Amino acid sequence: QVHVVESGGGLVRPGESLRLSCLASGGVFSIYYMGWHRQAPGKQRELVASITWGDKTNYTDSVKGRFTISRDKAKNSVYLQMNDVKPEDTAVYYCNGHLQGYDAQWNDYWGQGTQVTVSS
Repeated sequence: QVHVVESGGGLVRPGESLRLSCLASGGVFSIYYMGWHRQAPGKQRELVASITWGDKTNYTDSVKGRFTISRDKAKNSVYLQMNDVKPEDTAVYYCNGHLQGYDAQWNDYWGQGTQVTVSS
């Protein structure tokens, strides 16, 4: 069964860097896009960054110039390099993707989330 799993969250200080990873597995035949969303306490979930398997990227304004999304086609993985993190980046980060399984069905898949806390 297709699923996505995040890793790499943790506690970092303002100005430091962190790299999140996300692996899609369980019978993935094709990927259209994968991305990262985040949800801070009391706020709605928002898109942070996304990347198509054709390499088109999209970022929310607040992370432009600080975060970089990348993907590894061979590993069905997507990464979020977070530089110069700020306290307002504190949130649960979710990986998602529009994936096709070997049953030829396209669906949206979400990971369980990984906590990122930015604090001195």
